[in-house]
Amino acid sequence: MADLLVTGGRVVTVGGSMVADVAVADGRVAEVGERLAERYPGVATVDASGQLVLPGCVDVHTHTRLPSDAEPERFFVDSVAAAFGGTTTFLAFNNPGTGISNEGSASLLAGMREFRARTVGEAAVDFALSAVISGQQDDPIGELPELIAAGVPTAKAFMVYDFRLTDERLLAALRAMGRHGGLLEVHCENATVIDALVADAVARGNVACRHHALTRPTYAESEATHRAIALARAADAPVYIVHLSCADALAEVAAAKARGWPVYAETCPHYLTLTDARYEAPDEEEVIRSVISPPLRSESDRGALWLGLRAGGLDLVATDHVPDRLAVEKRCPAPPFPQISNGAPGIETLLSVIYDEGVAGGQIGVERMVDLLATTPARLFGLASKGAIEVGRDADLVLFDPNARRTIRQSELHHTGDFTPYEGRDVRGAVRSVFLRGAPVIRDGAFVGSRGSGRCLERAISA
Repeated sequence: MADLLVTGGRVVTVGGSMVADVAVADGRVAEVGERLAERYPGVATVDASGQLVLPGCVDVHTHTRLPSDAEPERFFVDSVAAAFGGTTTFLAFNNPGTGISNEGSASLLAGMREFRARTVGEAAVDFALSAVISGQQDDPIGELPELIAAGVPTAKAFMVYDFRLTDERLLAALRAMGRHGGLLEVHCENATVIDALVADAVARGNVACRHHALTRPTYAESEATHRAIALARAADAPVYIVHLSCADALAEVAAAKARGWPVYAETCPHYLTLTDARYEAPDEEEVIRSVISPPLRSESDRGALWLGLRAGGLDLVATDHVPDRLAVEKRCPAPPFPQISNGAPGIETLLSVIYDEGVAGGQIGVERMVDLLATTPARLFGLASKGAIEVGRDADLVLFDPNARRTIRQSELHHTGDFTPYEGRDVRGAVRSVFLRGAPVIRDGAFVGSRGSGRCLERAISA
């Protein structure tokens, strides 16, 4: 027996789309078909006529801030922002900038326990942890098997920053993850190149915001991507490249995929829609909003990334959401560029931006969008019940109006950052209603969910 019917919408899956009804029972999809109301009389019904019925987006790359005594609302509020944007599951990292304690930073297992303790009962949508492996931790490689067994099969390592892993430690991490059913995510930039360019710029007094991008060239990213893939081959392990930003790095991934190697890569909405022209703005406050790593790239890089999404060189799109505030984390007025927090908010605008630029803009079809934002992220990151409108999966549903028009404005968003890189962007399409396991979270553009309705998910990656 069903307890909810979503009727008359265009149900979108990777394999195709059709006007159909969706029956929900006990939080899961019970049936997809035509005229289901005749089979389930008296069941609560939501009319989705004229709308797309999409699976909830799965954002596998966020730096959502943990709740603290000083700012107890941040995790909850960003989970609400995710819901407003059509994301019903997100993965959060616990790197130091997210508010994890020194003790939690020193140990993968301690960090996992702290993350779970501090987020219990906090979220409006489902979420999970992706751990961060640091060169400053006591014994991260030794802890990986237990971490994976505890339902955290993905972890991120950095090739840059003070807490980066050496190549030797990165190889050891890849081996451990591969042997125990995990997937290592790698931030690929060449630290030797970048550190030298930064030092040169500072010595010359070139410390304005725009020099952040000038000291992180595409060849630093592509070389590190090549090296991460080589280390993964040596480890006989899969590898996942985060926030890939340029054609040169994409070429490394595409070449590996052509050889059948288990190499996966994501890009982000900002690389698909914005370019390094942003760094030419005369106002430093405008430039600082786009200080991210890797930085925004050229128009030709942007076009190459869309080609990669169409051709399969790129597997999915995730936000790299960082809810920075200009006067707080960004420290505006701008300090010297090496001191600027890297990142920008995006958890609420993922679906809107990709639908507008990708589907309405003719870059990809709506079925491919569902694959990139829901189905493949769920599959790669061990979320078997998420990512598709199929019988037995969680009834995480988004009712999306493709004919709506709106302008993205920070004043109308809900995330805990105080700016959006998409300020003033006109987009086609809008989220109308969102359901998490069949329960409404957003109804007709208003939040109707509750704190704590989201679950912290344990995951396992299928071979």
